[in-house]
Amino acid sequence: MKLLNRSALSVRPTRHFVDWINALEPTVGDDDLTLDDVERESTVYLIPEMDTPEALEAFVRERYLEILETELRAWEEDERQWPEALDWALFQRFLQIEHSYLAIDLDDETALEISEVDDSLLLETDQD
Repeated sequence: MKLLNRSALSVRPTRHFVDWINALEPTVGDDDLTLDDVERESTVYLIPEMDTPEALEAFVRERYLEILETELRAWEEDERQWPEALDWALFQRFLQIEHSYLAIDLDDETALEISEVDDSLLLETDQD
């Protein structure tokens, strides 16, 4: 086990986010995604170590747009289909966050790799 010098931010969708996804391609009844379906696709972001709620809130407020755009892009690449106002209120309506102070790597065999996030990486994840 390795203790990482990071905290973690789990980003989970809300019902409003799922409603937006379902509105992208309207379907009939059982074909709609549920909150449970979309929660399986939730994201964990490694962030600097945060030891106070105030530091965490300041960090999230500073980076919310980047997180929101990443989450929207994972479901829809065409930004014209995104909600009109990408603001703090939309972030709070679409996403809920959970903070973990510690991040521990349980994989003793595979070295951590660092890659830049881009659309092709997001698409690979969607296809798995």
